[in-house]
Amino acid sequence: MQKKSLKREIDGVFLLNKPLGFSSNQALKKIQWLFNAKKAGHTGTLDPMASGLLPICIGEATKFSNRLLEANKTYIATVQLGLTTTTGDQEGEVLSQKEVVLKSNQLQETLQKFIGDITQIPPMFSALKFEGKPLYEYARQGIEIERKPRPVTIYDIKLNKIEESIVILEVICSKGTYIRTLAEDIGHALGCGAHLKGLERTQTGNFQLPDALTIEALEAMSMASREKTLLPVDALLEGLSSIELTVTEIEAIKKGQAIDFISENDNELRLYGASGQFLGVGQPDLQGHLFPKRLIANIL
Repeated sequence: MQKKSLKREIDGVFLLNKPLGFSSNQALKKIQWLFNAKKAGHTGTLDPMASGLLPICIGEATKFSNRLLEANKTYIATVQLGLTTTTGDQEGEVLSQKEVVLKSNQLQETLQKFIGDITQIPPMFSALKFEGKPLYEYARQGIEIERKPRPVTIYDIKLNKIEESIVILEVICSKGTYIRTLAEDIGHALGCGAHLKGLERTQTGNFQLPDALTIEALEAMSMASREKTLLPVDALLEGLSSIELTVTEIEAIKKGQAIDFISENDNELRLYGASGQFLGVGQPDLQGHLFPKRLIANIL
């Protein structure tokens, strides 16, 4: 009987083009298995009915995944006007159907109203938790839970295409934005109702969909080739300034000690050794100190 291979210590970021039908957790487990990695985590849920970019953090990269959880996202949303459903997407039962009659520029003017800081009521069919259970579990039992409006920011909405009652939008938004709710709210504002027919995430932070690979592509590779697809851990931190530490300073931060550092602000910094090795993230204060905030394991 063949022994099961031991999970490996491997670090990096894999850009997955998540297929339809996979939950984010299912996709995560598949990628973790293909890399035979001890530890992995994703960077923001994509519904099974949505496809597109899902960065997977492997090993030490999981320590810095919060950067992408907080990052802005870009989506291509296909919206069906004139039809509302129980779930807000095409998987639900039809609630209402109306003829779509749009006056000139009405759609563009309506879209403009949603750009900026807005509030959304999270949908019942979502992974948001109430008393330890995701809302969709209550929804499947016919239980309605009161949800408080949540602030989100829509940075831009572009009308890519309109064909009869189908509208394709490009949406740039903050974390926590429910595109399904946005589609429903746009339909309500137009007076005809709407639901989300399709969704594809094309960008998360600095990462873009054209650079992502499918599960099938990864499966076809050797393990050596798969490893070459991984981005370095510090790819998650491109927006941060960086500094190089001396051997003495590295020894201090390894022990959790602060080092002398003059900074004009208290923004986090990427920390590197002289050889270019990424060490982690440090937090300066305005009193001339730099504290280790989050370090990778096994710093040389």
